Amino acid sequence: MGTLRDLQFALQLKIEELRQRDTLIDELELELDTKDELIRRLQEELDRYRATAFVPGPSAVSAAQGEDKQRTNRKTVVSEPFILDPVTLAMVSHRNCDKSHESQKLIQAAFMKNDLLKNLDEREIRGIVACMYPTTINQGCYVIQEGTKGAQAHVLEEGRLEVTKDGRKLSTVEPESVFGELALLYNCTHPYSVSAQMDSKLWVVDRKSYQTILTQSGLHRLSHLMELLSSVPFLQSLPQDVIMKMSDLMEETHYTDGDYIIRQGATGDTFYIISKGQVKVTEKKPGNEEQVVLSKLCERQWFGEKALWGEDLRNVNVIASGDVTCLVIDRETFKDVASGLAFDCCHEAQQSLESKIKLNKEPSLLSSSTLRDFHIISTLAVGEFGHIDLVQLKSNIKSLFAMRVLKKNLILSNGQQEHILREGRILMEAHCPFIVRLHKTFRDTECLYILTEACLGGDLCSLLRDKGYLDEGSTRFYTACVLEALTFLHSRDVIYRDVKPENVVLDEHGYAKLIGSRCLKRMEVGQKTWTFCGTLGYMAPEIILNKGHTISADFWSLGVFVFELLSGGLPFNSSDPIKTLTATIHGIDQIDFPKMISKSASSLIRKLCRSNPSERLGGRRNGAKDAQKHKWFEGFSWDGLCKRTLTPPVIPKVKYHLDSSSHVHYSEDSEELCTTWEDF
Repeated sequence: MGTLRDLQFALQLKIEELRQRDTLIDELELELDTKDELIRRLQEELDRYRATAFVPGPSAVSAAQGEDKQRTNRKTVVSEPFILDPVTLAMVSHRNCDKSHESQKLIQAAFMKNDLLKNLDEREIRGIVACMYPTTINQGCYVIQEGTKGAQAHVLEEGRLEVTKDGRKLSTVEPESVFGELALLYNCTHPYSVSAQMDSKLWVVDRKSYQTILTQSGLHRLSHLMELLSSVPFLQSLPQDVIMKMSDLMEETHYTDGDYIIRQGATGDTFYIISKGQVKVTEKKPGNEEQVVLSKLCERQWFGEKALWGEDLRNVNVIASGDVTCLVIDRETFKDVASGLAFDCCHEAQQSLESKIKLNKEPSLLSSSTLRDFHIISTLAVGEFGHIDLVQLKSNIKSLFAMRVLKKNLILSNGQQEHILREGRILMEAHCPFIVRLHKTFRDTECLYILTEACLGGDLCSLLRDKGYLDEGSTRFYTACVLEALTFLHSRDVIYRDVKPENVVLDEHGYAKLIGSRCLKRMEVGQKTWTFCGTLGYMAPEIILNKGHTISADFWSLGVFVFELLSGGLPFNSSDPIKTLTATIHGIDQIDFPKMISKSASSLIRKLCRSNPSERLGGRRNGAKDAQKHKWFEGFSWDGLCKRTLTPPVIPKVKYHLDSSSHVHYSEDSEELCTTWEDF
C-alpha cells in the first residue's frame, strides 16, 4: 500500500490527465464548429447552383401528379358536405342507447386511451358515448375489410379481434380498445382488415352522429360565449367577428368555495365574466377588521372591467361562493383584439386592384368561344376526378390554356358537387395575379370543362423533389406570393384551407400562384365553418378536432408550408394518418426544428402555428399585415412583388411545339356552355 505522498502524486497525475482531455475536447469542438460552418457555406453554394440549373417542364408537372397516388398522406381530403339539420339533430339527440354503468365506463376509458379521441372535451365524449349502439360479431367474421370505405368507429367490450394487412397479422384488439376512428373524420379507405377470433360484443358510432355531436357542442359553446360577451354593455359596440375572436381567446377558469378571485389592494389586468356559480364582492374599510359585503354577482354578470382600461389597483375583494367558473381575458389580449376591430381589406390589395384586373384581363377571343374552338396539345396531369389538358385556340395558336376535364359521375358519387361548384363561383371572381385565373366553363353529358390560364413552370412540389429543400431567399419569395393570394381571398371573406407545395405553380416568369381547390369557401363575418378538409400534415388542430374554424386555419398551413420549403419535410408526418393528426394536435412546440431553419424563420413558423387560432400571426386585427411585418421578411420588397419587378428564384424555360395542323379536339356531342354553376 502506497504512502499518502504516493496517493497525492497519483491524484495529481489523474487531474492533469483530465485537464488535457478537456483541452482536447475543446479543440475538437472548435474544429467541429469550423467544419459545420464550411458545410453550411457549401450548402448555400449548392443551393445557388441548383437554383440556376433547375428548369421545370411539363414532365415535372406530370410526375408530381403521378406520385400523388403513392403519397396518399398528401392528397386533399374533403368530407361530404355536412349540415346540422333539425331532423339529424333530433335523431342523434334522442338516440340514447341503454348501457350499463360498466359499459359506459369501459367506452370512456377506451376513448381516454386513444391518441385522437382523448383530446375531445368531457361533454363531447359523454355525448358520443350516449349515442353509441351495440352490435355482435361472430367468430371468423369481418368487422372491417381492407380496401373498403368506412364511416364507423368501434369499441370492443367483449371478445378478441385480429388486425391483418395483405393476409399478414399485425396485432390483436383486446377489450377497452377503439379502432376505425379515422372513418369518423372523412370517407377513408381502410388500410387493414379486422376479424373476430371469437364471438365478440362491440359498441359503434357513425361519422354523421360524431360530426353532429361535435358541431352541436361547438356551436352551443360559441353561441353561449358570444351571448355572454354581447350582454356586457361596453362590448356591445364591437363587430361580430371581434366578439368571436374574444370568445376564442377567453380562458375558462374554475374556483372553489372561499377562493379569492380578486384581492383588495392587489394589482391586476384581468376582466371576468361569470359563466357558472356566484361570487360575493366585499370591501375592507380602513381601521375596520371586518369585510363589508357590497353585493353578490351571479351567472352572466362581470367584474374587473376597469383593469382593461389601465386601472391596475383592485379596490374590492371578489370571493367565490361555492364552485364558480369564470371566463377570463387580460388587458393586452383585449386591446389587441378590440382596438383593431374587424379585419381590414389589405391596403395594398385595394391599391393594386386595377393593375390586378389588367393583368388578368380575359382575352377577347374567349368571350364567344366553345369547346370546338380548342385543340388539345397534350395531357398535363391526371387527377382524382379527371385530367388536365394543355389546349390552344384554333384561331390563335399562341394562346395557351389549361382545361380541367372532370367526370360528372365521379364528382357526384364522391359527394363533391357542392365543393366543385363553390370553387368555380369563387375563382370566377378572383382576379388576382397570385391566383390561377379561371376563364370559362363548359359541359356536356359526361364532363365538366374548366378553362384556366396555363402556368407551365411546374409546381413547388416538383421543385422540392429536385432540390431537397429551398434556400431562405427562394422560400421567402414563394411564401410572399402565397401570402398575397391569401390576403386577396381573406379580404373577400374566402378561406382557402389547402395551402401546400402541390397547390402552388409557377407561371412563365417564375412568379408563384395558388391553384383552385375544393376547400375554398366564402365565410360569413363572425361565423365559423365545420367541414373536415385539407391535407393531413397541413390541417390546423381546430379542423381535426371539429371545433369550427376560420381563416386563421390558413395561417397554420402557411407555417407548415414555410417549414417544408426550408427543410424538405413536414413537422407533422407519419405513414400512419392517426399519428400525423395527433402530432398536429400536440402542436409545433413539441417539434425539434432542423438546424437549416434559421432563428427568424423558426420564429415565424411558431407564431403562425399557434394552437389557439386567435393567437396566430395573421389571425389578429391586422390580418396578413402582421405576417408581412415579421423580421423574417425584413428588407423584402412587397411593392416590387406586386409590381413584378423582383427577379424570381427560378425562371422556367418551357417550350412547346405549337402545331396549327393539330386536329385533336373535344367531342362535339351535346356541348353546351355552362352559364351558371347551378346548371350542373
